[in-house]
Amino acid sequence: MSKVIDGKAIANQIRHTIKEEVSALKTQHSLVPGLCVILVGDDPASKIYVRNKERACKEVGINSTVIRMDEQVAEKELLDTIERLNQDDNVHGILVQLPLPRHINKDAVINAIHPAKDVDGFHPINSGMLMAGQAEFEPCTPKGIIRLIEETDESIAGKRAVVIGRSNIVGKPVAIMLLQRHATITIAHSRTRNLAEIARTADILVVAIGKPQFVDASFIKEGAIVIDVGITRVNGSLMGDVKFEEVEKKAGYITPVPGGVGPMTITMLLENTLIAAKRNI
Repeated sequence: MSKVIDGKAIANQIRHTIKEEVSALKTQHSLVPGLCVILVGDDPASKIYVRNKERACKEVGINSTVIRMDEQVAEKELLDTIERLNQDDNVHGILVQLPLPRHINKDAVINAIHPAKDVDGFHPINSGMLMAGQAEFEPCTPKGIIRLIEETDESIAGKRAVVIGRSNIVGKPVAIMLLQRHATITIAHSRTRNLAEIARTADILVVAIGKPQFVDASFIKEGAIVIDVGITRVNGSLMGDVKFEEVEKKAGYITPVPGGVGPMTITMLLENTLIAAKRNI
């Protein structure tokens, strides 16, 4: 039976530290970190994510602003809003909630955010800095994944890691971050042949494929660390990409869904906003 990695508890510990640092910034430098989130449209999941981010900011003392825009908003208006925020000294982090409506170019929006305020870590400059091992803003979900793995006290160095998923948001960056910590990396995806066989070689298995209950025990090496990034609502219930009850019996460590990676993603956003604010000291 594996040990469950409690992402909620770990996130709460980190948030306590962030709260103390935010308080110190206010006392010593009269500086309050500020995060502005832009929400375009009425996507229900996006609304929930944004509300959770607002709540988390309030919890640690970060100023949180949400700009809500109509789904039919012109791309130029959105880009103009981002530029205004780029110039606002009270805003240290800018986040545009994805997904965006089809008529808006996602890459143009991401590129419009000043790299120094790109607390999501998606700007090409920040992606390049990550590749070079010089990132100041590591993408939030991959950053949270690494923290969860480190909480097991198992060394990443020398381990064989398999990442199932190749997105720019999770798969690619987490593979780079594992490589930087001296793991041997395989990136697998929907077109990978013999996927279960490859996954069974992993001491660390990160699953971010977006298919609920896709990974079963046949994918798991005995004693592996299994990080389930997926979250899909099926018949009213939230499910991960991993069959938890089955895989738990074989893995050494495993994250639950919900309560694993999710809380860490928002916590890393708070941490990145704090880092951005500290540049102004």
